[in-house]
Amino acid sequence: MTLIIHELRLLLRQRLSAFALLLLALLSIAALAAGMAEVVRQRAAIAAIPAQQAEDIGAVADYVSRTRDAGSAAYYSFHPTWDAPSPLAFAALGMRDVSPYILRVRALGLEAQIYDGDTFNPELALPGRFDFAFVLVFVAPLFVIALFHDLKSGEREAGRQRTLDALPRGGGALWRRRTAVRLALIWAALAMPFAFAALVEGVAALAILIVLVLIAAYLLFWIALAALVERLGWRSATNAATLAAAWLVLVLVLPTLAHVAINRAVSVNQGAEIALAQREVVNRAWDVPRQDTMRRFYASHPEWADSPPLGTAFHYKWYLAFHQNGDESVAPQVRAYRAGLERRDAAARALGWVLPSVGVQALLTRLADTDLTAQLAYQDRIRAFHKRLRRFYYGYLFTDRPFDRTDFDRAPEFGDPEPA
Repeated sequence: MTLIIHELRLLLRQRLSAFALLLLALLSIAALAAGMAEVVRQRAAIAAIPAQQAEDIGAVADYVSRTRDAGSAAYYSFHPTWDAPSPLAFAALGMRDVSPYILRVRALGLEAQIYDGDTFNPELALPGRFDFAFVLVFVAPLFVIALFHDLKSGEREAGRQRTLDALPRGGGALWRRRTAVRLALIWAALAMPFAFAALVEGVAALAILIVLVLIAAYLLFWIALAALVERLGWRSATNAATLAAAWLVLVLVLPTLAHVAINRAVSVNQGAEIALAQREVVNRAWDVPRQDTMRRFYASHPEWADSPPLGTAFHYKWYLAFHQNGDESVAPQVRAYRAGLERRDAAARALGWVLPSVGVQALLTRLADTDLTAQLAYQDRIRAFHKRLRRFYYGYLFTDRPFDRTDFDRAPEFGDPEPA
């Protein structure tokens, strides 16, 4: 223990080393604070939904109560959905930074509503927001390089290595102590701020432990790489340049090239194309005989087939029917798009076994529930809610039941359990 304390003192007496450790700790704190602030902002936006929704529905109810028309209620009423951040989301914001976490939907065609927001450029989103995952994956290796590139070569160039190797507890034991001290300090600069923030956010103990182990494992990879370069016997400056080049290749170049290769190998259309295709079907429906539209709708929804026939006047059940037909017409495209995204995601996760930077980021976003899987799960919840919403309004439209002010309170709400 005395020798470890001695090594600690020697390291901290080196101003550049002490400054590097302090800087890494400050960057960790800043990233965690930024992530927590973003999560607070998102939670505040979600918490403001009920008041805003009550105001909007009140205005719609004032209008609909004049005609008691369920179609007007369905057309003008927006219903909020949201994806609340997990306790660990502050550490790795992932897709929450580029995909909507609040979406207001109507009982009209859903696919266009979902994919209207699918306009971000995934290539530009590669590095991600400045959060803890960014500091760990992109920044921390640079500090490992700074503290380990001259661990032996610096002593050799100063003419002290032979003397240190000849000491009673020198040689391999000395280098292991120095490695352990540097590893512990770098790990503490990352882990201690994270652990404090995680406890404040109420993260489960197991998730905290997994992240702490993940930090250590990622640092050990870069330390092992530095040790491998040291064994080549080069000068300190050459070691630093080699490790910096390795960082550039392993953290930036290869992940970017692999991302481009995966995107080319797994062809996926943009979600905006699905929205456009759905809208084209909906727009063409105005020129299609209304009975053809209703026959197509009743074929897939026979429970409403005994609805009174359409007259010559406009009826919202026809309008909502061709919106439903529009959704069903793009269903194969939606399935293909989702399957393509999942194949890309699986390929990226497999890449994580080869590139630690990719693997660490993927594991952090999975633990934080901010990856593609979480985003697709949110879309599934939106679709399930929208199905309930349509059934609710169809119950009025296809039976010509009047829609009163009190009926707005009977509309399903996002997050409610499915009725038995």
